[in-house]
Amino acid sequence: MNEDSGTVAVALADLRGAVDVGFAKLDGRLDVALQRTDTVEREVQELKTKVSALEGKIWRFSLAAAAIGTGGATGLLQVLNGG
Repeated sequence: MNEDSGTVAVALADLRGAVDVGFAKLDGRLDVALQRTDTVEREVQELKTKVSALEGKIWRFSLAAAAIGTGGATGLLQVLNGG
């Protein structure tokens, strides 16, 4: 092995080390991004569930308000018409 081959081998080893470190950093960042994505997806699902529950309550309250409003208007008309 001549001196140039040894220098190339050392340079390749250094390059391999740098690439391995770079991939390890990238892998760590991807793990963090995936964890954040999972957290956001879970939070979005929880919010969807809460919104659906609120929509159901609003629908029931709307029906109740309409029934009460209609009943009140009918009663008022009967009073005004002397009935």
